[in-house]
Amino acid sequence: MRSLAFELTSRLELPLRGDVRWCDSRGPMPAVIVCHGFKGFKNWGFFPWIGERLAQAGFVSVCFNFSGSGVGANLYEFDELHRFEADTISAQIADLGTVLDALLGGRLGPAVVQPGQVAVLGHSRGGGIAVAHAREDLRVRAVATWAGVACARRWPEADIRAWRARGFQDFPNARTGQMMRIGTALLDDLDAHVGRFDLPRAASELRVPFLVVHGSADASVPAWEASALYGAAAPGMAEYLLIPGAGHTFGAEHPWKGPTADAERALDHTIAWLNRQWANAGSRT
Repeated sequence: MRSLAFELTSRLELPLRGDVRWCDSRGPMPAVIVCHGFKGFKNWGFFPWIGERLAQAGFVSVCFNFSGSGVGANLYEFDELHRFEADTISAQIADLGTVLDALLGGRLGPAVVQPGQVAVLGHSRGGGIAVAHAREDLRVRAVATWAGVACARRWPEADIRAWRARGFQDFPNARTGQMMRIGTALLDDLDAHVGRFDLPRAASELRVPFLVVHGSADASVPAWEASALYGAAAPGMAEYLLIPGAGHTFGAEHPWKGPTADAERALDHTIAWLNRQWANAGSRT
């Protein structure tokens, strides 16, 4: 397996850092772009493992940090919290587009990508980003969510009013002990793009294969959100895997302690599903 670290510039002129992985191939390969979720980053827990496994399975895999993730050049610490504070859903969708531009433009190393075989895999809020972006970008030919959100506006209205009155909201990071502040730019973005961030509607408008993977014991994103995404999808376009007893990260931890049975099941199923999509791609073109 080969890997290459990269740094791009986002549409807001911020660094977009990531890794591309692949195995030697004689021809173009399918690709998977992996999106982390809220308070996540590309080196958290299972993301490097996911990238490696995808590459070993014959894909070009791309894992990256959203430009507003709060993780800087250190790549493991939230040392740019001012960027986390200003991040928005629109900025994350644009970041995904920038990474896709670079991937298909041959700017992420020597691996050659098959243009009609590009998928996006998103975890948690990254799943929502994947769905919203794929609805708008026809270059994405398959979408998979792990513990994906169905609702972008996730806070009670009373909390949002207090948030606006203060000008910010603090969210604790249980792992690091940091308070991660978010300003009102996120709320303004949500208010300005209600239709764009209606994720069940976005799922209903997808015209590419869609995989929903969720844990029945997910306390962060309850399984009804997976059902909402799956239920909204066009008939025959979606597949749903509910893993009994699995939590939000399918048992994975940070620092990484190795794959769990639930994480293995989620990834094995995702790889098999992707392989079926590309095997059937010719019949859909």
